[in-house]
Amino acid sequence: MRHTPRYLMTDPEQVKELIRHHPWATFVSPVGRLVASHYPVLLDEEADDIVVFSHFGRPDDELHELGSHEILVIIQGPHDYVSPSWYAPGDLVPTWNHVTAHLYGTPEVLSDDENYAMLSRLTDHFEQGHPHGRSLAEDEAGTRRIAKGTVGLRVQVTRFEARAKLSQNKPAEVRENITAHIAAHNPPLAQAMRAVEVSG
Repeated sequence: MRHTPRYLMTDPEQVKELIRHHPWATFVSPVGRLVASHYPVLLDEEADDIVVFSHFGRPDDELHELGSHEILVIIQGPHDYVSPSWYAPGDLVPTWNHVTAHLYGTPEVLSDDENYAMLSRLTDHFEQGHPHGRSLAEDEAGTRRIAKGTVGLRVQVTRFEARAKLSQNKPAEVRENITAHIAAHNPPLAQAMRAVEVSG
């Protein structure tokens, strides 16, 4: 990830917030070749550091050789194309605004019981707010059988690289114009841009 100083996110709390709002992650492992898989993550809210839980469907766990090496977990937040038509005349180079985090750590493979508990938490987390939300506990025997087709993991993040590239290099009036255009079709990115303006 390119380390342009004005775009760096160094506060772990900002990264945690990104994970909470964008829990669909890409897992990348170097196992002689690169292997990538995509699964939801759940932040461990009780941990002081950044810790995420997830699960892999079998045989992805074997493809990634889970637990034997460091992996990269990519969290992709809001992002969008920025047209130079929103800039001042003469400024012609387009770009892409985005909020992205790269998390690194060696996963701990969970036991069957730990995996089922994590899957239950994951399901309950995403079911909350849904009318008539469901729970694995409604058929524990059946859902435990299905859970055997998955492998749970816990990743203690040992380091991260995060970037919020949100037009901070543009004058205030240009940023406002870009944000207004983005807000028309991508409110989450516009909100992130406004938050940078306030904190900046």
